[in-house]
Amino acid sequence: MKAIYDIPAPAKLNLFLHITGRREDGYHLLQSAFMLIDWCDMLHVELRTDGQISREDLDVVLPENDLILQAAHALKMHSSTPLGAHIMVSKRIPSQAGMGGGSSDAASTLLALNQLWQLNLGVETLAQIGLSLGADVPFFVRGRNAWVEGIGEIMTPLELPMGRYVVVKPPDGLETRLIFSDQELKRDTKTAIISGFAANASGFGRNDLQPVAQRLCPGVLSALSWLESRGLNARMTGSGSAVFAPIQHDFDLSTPPGGFHVRFCQSLATHPLLGWAASK
Repeated sequence: MKAIYDIPAPAKLNLFLHITGRREDGYHLLQSAFMLIDWCDMLHVELRTDGQISREDLDVVLPENDLILQAAHALKMHSSTPLGAHIMVSKRIPSQAGMGGGSSDAASTLLALNQLWQLNLGVETLAQIGLSLGADVPFFVRGRNAWVEGIGEIMTPLELPMGRYVVVKPPDGLETRLIFSDQELKRDTKTAIISGFAANASGFGRNDLQPVAQRLCPGVLSALSWLESRGLNARMTGSGSAVFAPIQHDFDLSTPPGGFHVRFCQSLATHPLLGWAASK
């Protein structure tokens, strides 16, 4: 195999996000429901026989040593393969949006190179490699919507109803560390159970990070207000700054606030690359 083209890396939405505590080491305990959507970055990988790893940015310029390169090097080190790869990236998911774009890119890199290098590694092995890169990477590697707990490492597969969403990304982004270090962040939400979420998946809970994010990034509140002015029940995803709302039908997108990125998205039942790693 010399190349694999058009490899999708889908974004996710947090249908809710509760902070239930904080460990002594500073990590926050959370509960959330992660849902895959069809807003995707696109990767292309070509085999290099010289053992080198290289990256080519096809549109947006990425950081020099981003998660894609980190994932490729981590997999190469784990497998001891003499092979390399040239990875081309078409970046479509906004950064600092709370949609997991960087983590998804890393996961798709692991899955694609597992195929390109013919490593035949299992999904749990790739998930463990991914966990060293970021807490959200194993979710995208496993490829199923999930109930997430702990510090993000405990996942239970979820069957979610298919849905249509409008997602709005303000021009400004948010750094996750600023929100989690904020003194006003609510950290004591009562623990929920999956059955309670399943009874009202579309309206369950809230995003505990949203009040802090709105204060740090006024664009979050503007995006929420814009959606709510159209009668939609909107909330922020992840650590923001993107917000979303379930919709029954598409509507006119011609008048969003200036600089806002607005997109209609469909939920995904599974990751497009599900099955690209052995089930062992």
